[in-house]
Amino acid sequence: MVRFSCHKSRQLQQAHTGFSSACTINTAKWGLWTSYFIYAFESTQTSTRAPEASIHTTEIMSYYGSSSSGGRGGRRVEYGRSYVVRPKGRHLATIVWLHGLGDNGASWSQLLDSLPLPNIKWICPTAATRPVTAFGGFPCTAWFDVMDDTSVDGRDDIEGLDASAAHIANLLSSEPSDVKLGIGGFSMGASAALHSAACYAHGKFSTGIPYPITLSAVISLSGWLPCSRTLRGKMESSSMSARRAASLPILLCHGRADEVVSYKNGERSTEFLRSSGFSYLTFKSYNGLGHYTIPEEMDDVCKWLSSRLGVDRSR
Repeated sequence: MVRFSCHKSRQLQQAHTGFSSACTINTAKWGLWTSYFIYAFESTQTSTRAPEASIHTTEIMSYYGSSSSGGRGGRRVEYGRSYVVRPKGRHLATIVWLHGLGDNGASWSQLLDSLPLPNIKWICPTAATRPVTAFGGFPCTAWFDVMDDTSVDGRDDIEGLDASAAHIANLLSSEPSDVKLGIGGFSMGASAALHSAACYAHGKFSTGIPYPITLSAVISLSGWLPCSRTLRGKMESSSMSARRAASLPILLCHGRADEVVSYKNGERSTEFLRSSGFSYLTFKSYNGLGHYTIPEEMDDVCKWLSSRLGVDRSR
């Protein structure tokens, strides 16, 4: 979901009471999540066309409908369309950017196309449509299942996380060898990006299958760290894992007024990562920011990427 102004959750709930009553959701606990999903679902329906100004840089990838399992014996997952924003200058880096729950790759591709980062190629995939337990099994685009809570303490859909991490790695695997690779995302997409960071540092997926690519940057906006309870043990399992964790640049950004993924979870995710050896980490907070992005945050992303990847911030 991409927006630069805040919609009140109560207004959204009143406008979509029919949708809310159709789902078996505990509204006392999930009212805010429901409102977020409704907005994201609407975005999926209305944002599939890129603005004319960016048509020349945005295209549907040929791997529409690709599938991944994340390891032997895993379930096959059919993913949606991926959108590419081509670099306007020399191609120095490629970043896969992951949308939030119920959204698609098109909306973020439009925003990323406007950033002053001409040396970066962006790949914006669309998650598979799957039932989400937290929404009473209602199907929507999701990188993994949300079973109870969007927090570092919630139950983790490890199979779904691994499948998405494998899909992301596959998207990056055909990039030129001299191009730096990164992963970023918003909300659930940010969590999938952080899981990919853990797989890269550990050197393998949770299934034991080797992780195939080298990451140079990971970005999390308004997300949370999945599999937090086992992260430290994985990073301490070998000196190579510890070295990869310590050298991987990670940026986490979170709004203090986030009503969907609480600011406390952003802080705790940062603490878990640091205590697990991810020392090359930057955490930025934003007063008054809810569960959406703003120009100030995206400007910080641009500055951080320019510094960490050595790319220009000019047109």
